[in-house]
Amino acid sequence: MLKAVHEKNIFSFLYFRQDGQPAVKASDDILAFAFSSSGGYFALTDDNKRLVLFRTKPCWECLSVRSVVRRCTSLIITAAEDKILVADKSGDVYSYSITEPQKAGKIELGHLSLLLDVALSPDDQYILTADRDEKIRVSLTRAPHNIISFCLGHREFVSRIFVIPNYPDLMLSASGVFYVFQFDAATQLLNYRHQISLKRKGWDIAFEETGGLWILQEDKEASLLLYRPVDGHWQPVADDKGLMKMSKYLHDNWTMFEGSVGTESCYSSLYKASFDNMAIYLQKKEERLQQQQKKRKELQHESNRQTKKIRTRESS
Repeated sequence: MLKAVHEKNIFSFLYFRQDGQPAVKASDDILAFAFSSSGGYFALTDDNKRLVLFRTKPCWECLSVRSVVRRCTSLIITAAEDKILVADKSGDVYSYSITEPQKAGKIELGHLSLLLDVALSPDDQYILTADRDEKIRVSLTRAPHNIISFCLGHREFVSRIFVIPNYPDLMLSASGVFYVFQFDAATQLLNYRHQISLKRKGWDIAFEETGGLWILQEDKEASLLLYRPVDGHWQPVADDKGLMKMSKYLHDNWTMFEGSVGTESCYSSLYKASFDNMAIYLQKKEERLQQQQKKRKELQHESNRQTKKIRTRESS
């Protein structure tokens, strides 16, 4: 059961077991959330393996709290607003009904790797899934076992996929390597333009409608960066009034970010581990040669000792 407490338009939610006692709490961290396209529904999932569905109009109302099989990494609501698609750490995608808010989830498709994001085409015809093993899969929504294609080429995990609203046949993807691409409307191609290196850990990025790129980083003195395209290259902007205003606000309210400073990135464990097999092989080979040389010396020493004994007996 879920109890909502309303205080000055701020909602907090308390979870209870069927016997009325407060549920055992983990950290209650929200792992993923999404609004429907109309804004009429809102869904979230937390680290207690719960999927919570709200109706937002005419006022916020909790419709259901359902259990999920695994902790989730991403979720999305269909354009028809009849289902929620939830991707989890085991590589599976489940669908949960909105029209029947108490109905259990149904498995739709699965990967052999950790899923990091799930998306839909604007017409709900295709499900797009991205995993840790550098793959993006395109499947039919009505028959998810029917794989239309794989989008390959990433060198690290695919953390985010996004279908461009005005170009539903095109998709943007983000990976463990950060590059900036520019979309050419004439050729409908993404062209590599620039790689931005940050002095501090990057927390988030966002594009503005005028084409500027905003970067939030782990630095109290320079928490916000702004880049704009100049002659085909991204150049930092320092004298923008909006940038200075926001930077001052973040600096004055830095306490709300202090809990995130120095924490390990949730993506750090997703990078491929590299092993120098040749160095290990050469080291083991050297150890083996040393052992063989030591053994030969011991045998030679024993042979010399036996020869000396024989000669001593013959002389006596």
